[in-house]
Amino acid sequence: MSTGRGVIVIADDVLQRHRLQQALDRHGLPVAFIGDPERFAALDPAPESDLCLVELTDEEEYPELIEALLAEDERPLLFGPGAAPEPGRQEYVRWERRLFAKLEDQLGRLEALENEGSLDALAAQPETRERLPMPNWLEPVGEDEPARELWVLGASLGGPAAVKAFLDALPGRLPIAFVYAQHIDAHFSSVLSRVLTRDSEWHLVNAEQDRTLRCGEILQVPVEQALWLDGDARIQLHEESWSGPYGPSIDQVMTHIARVHGGHCHSIIFSGMGNDGALAAPALNQAGGHVWVQRPDTCASPAMPESVQATGTVDFQGDPRELAARLLRVLEEQTLLTGRSRCHSA
Repeated sequence: MSTGRGVIVIADDVLQRHRLQQALDRHGLPVAFIGDPERFAALDPAPESDLCLVELTDEEEYPELIEALLAEDERPLLFGPGAAPEPGRQEYVRWERRLFAKLEDQLGRLEALENEGSLDALAAQPETRERLPMPNWLEPVGEDEPARELWVLGASLGGPAAVKAFLDALPGRLPIAFVYAQHIDAHFSSVLSRVLTRDSEWHLVNAEQDRTLRCGEILQVPVEQALWLDGDARIQLHEESWSGPYGPSIDQVMTHIARVHGGHCHSIIFSGMGNDGALAAPALNQAGGHVWVQRPDTCASPAMPESVQATGTVDFQGDPRELAARLLRVLEEQTLLTGRSRCHSA
């Protein structure tokens, strides 16, 4: 596990140093030193660090440096995953994940998660904002109406407070359901369940095989078991766990649901570390779904929304209340368009 002393980065290419610095910053890893081999060799002494990360165009050009680093016992030596592609592309997202898989192998888990204390503090906060009114042209739906429009809410560090503010601002009985994928320690899922909908008109439901997700409900995605929703919005649990570094995997949730529901699947990515959601966002957008993010300057940790923004697929950003207001406008517009279509067909 990292002691917080930081990472030494040695790279001979200016652009690669810049991209490595950005990646480390976005994941909350301090940098003890970053520079080319010549600058590092001139340090006396070298700064204390948890790890030395080396990314060289040609390692054979620096045999003395490599030999000296390999001889050190103070800190692990890690060779990078290769040149970083241009940010925003799928190749970059995968490169970043390979980088942090390597780092976590040496330093332990890097992603900071909510703890019981932060959730208890959230529970103790009083409700301070009024709920938004139901739009004039939007009729409340019945409680047993199966969900046809699905919105994936993805979040990590800082997500519970943001998602709660979003839900608290919404009226109930909207013609949608939410699928909430939150990176969290499985031990705290029950605490999260208790806090999330305390002040809202929405109902939180757990994942049960073949249970139909209905309008006005929020499906809390399990941390340790993968799932998807079939064409009738019935929950289908997988025997295996989520693949990749995150649990639950927001990318997999978005991909699985969009594959079945196409343009009726949308996503909102809230505060969080890492880049979960960035791989699935382009496909969801191409299928006709909305991709929104919490505005980074309102996030406790902006890395996840920023990663999705970099894909060029985001069509709206805002703070939690602005996201709620935008959702109501979109639903009202959909209702009006459906009404006009019926009039024309008649």
